[in-house]
Amino acid sequence: MRWVLPDYIQDALPSDAHQLETLRRRLLDAFRVRGYQLVMPPLLEYLDSLTTGAGRDLELRTFKLVDQLSGRTMGVRADMTPQVTRIDAHLLNRRGVSRLCYCGSVLHTLPSTLTATREPLQLGAELYGHAGIEADVEILHLLAEVLRLAEVPASRIDIGHVGLFHALAARAGLVPGREEELFDLLQAKDVPALHDALAGVAEPVRSALLALPELYGGPEVLEVAAARLPQDAEIAALLGELRQLAAALADLPISFDLADLRGYHYHSGVVFAAYGADSPAALALGGRYDRVGAAFGRARPATGFSLDLRELAWHLPCSPAGLGAVLAPLAEDPELAAEVAALRARGGIVVTALPGHEGTWNEAGCDRQLVKRDGRWTLVPLQGE
Repeated sequence: MRWVLPDYIQDALPSDAHQLETLRRRLLDAFRVRGYQLVMPPLLEYLDSLTTGAGRDLELRTFKLVDQLSGRTMGVRADMTPQVTRIDAHLLNRRGVSRLCYCGSVLHTLPSTLTATREPLQLGAELYGHAGIEADVEILHLLAEVLRLAEVPASRIDIGHVGLFHALAARAGLVPGREEELFDLLQAKDVPALHDALAGVAEPVRSALLALPELYGGPEVLEVAAARLPQDAEIAALLGELRQLAAALADLPISFDLADLRGYHYHSGVVFAAYGADSPAALALGGRYDRVGAAFGRARPATGFSLDLRELAWHLPCSPAGLGAVLAPLAEDPELAAEVAALRARGGIVVTALPGHEGTWNEAGCDRQLVKRDGRWTLVPLQGE
């Protein structure tokens, strides 16, 4: 059974690998023409670098091992975002806006869902150095464009704000352990348990926290939130940010969910999740994480998103099969060599026929062959397969 892979780990066979690579190139090109520069962090780092500032969830998802050279604990990256943040804060050290993108395999100790892989192919874009709402608008428009280019357009983009929960939790005087419990209940939208957990919290904060699971819908829900949440300057400013987003993103299928706090452990502001028409789970996640860079010696405003390219490819619509490869005979013929070179220059796939394998070339994807007729090399359907 040496050929059996671990649970939730898969090979990518030729057709799937081609689809993934085509999609990867298309999306990275979309980042490039918008000024997002590609970076390639290492697969392994010391554990404290991989998980610093990123929250407990990331540490639990990270495979750990001991470095035989230094004796220090290392980790296999479970998320590339902290690595890119380290690059921006510590290596590039730019004073102005920095736009970075990336694509690479990450490894998770457990799958995020029952159908997810433990080796996502993470692709993402991050924008550093601008604290204004303009950066969030740019990133959300870029996310929508990426999904459109992948032919899996967003049917809904849910937007929340971690700052609202932090503000209410501070007013409730919750200790970190209770705040963690409350976060889990809000994520599950377990209203009965939420009532019990908030039994000792004074009004009006108790009612505000109980209202969060009900505050979801279109931009009109922000006015409902303004009426049901405490009337103070901080909360009014946070709701004002969401109103600005609603106005700037009127061309996108956005909705608001003020109890959606995924990424709460390291996000600091606006958070969002994008869904496709046939995807019950989010296709892409993102948000603002201004505090993470401080762990690398330089706090910078930051926002971005990432997605699993494997999951995205799984949702691609079926496309009709295109032309296959061309089989060329193994021959020392300058005219044949010129014809093969011309086909390859036009993007065609040409396979050279090695001797002794007649009748098997359709397995290599060949559906046509080059034959010499009337003194010229001509393309004809593959014979004898």
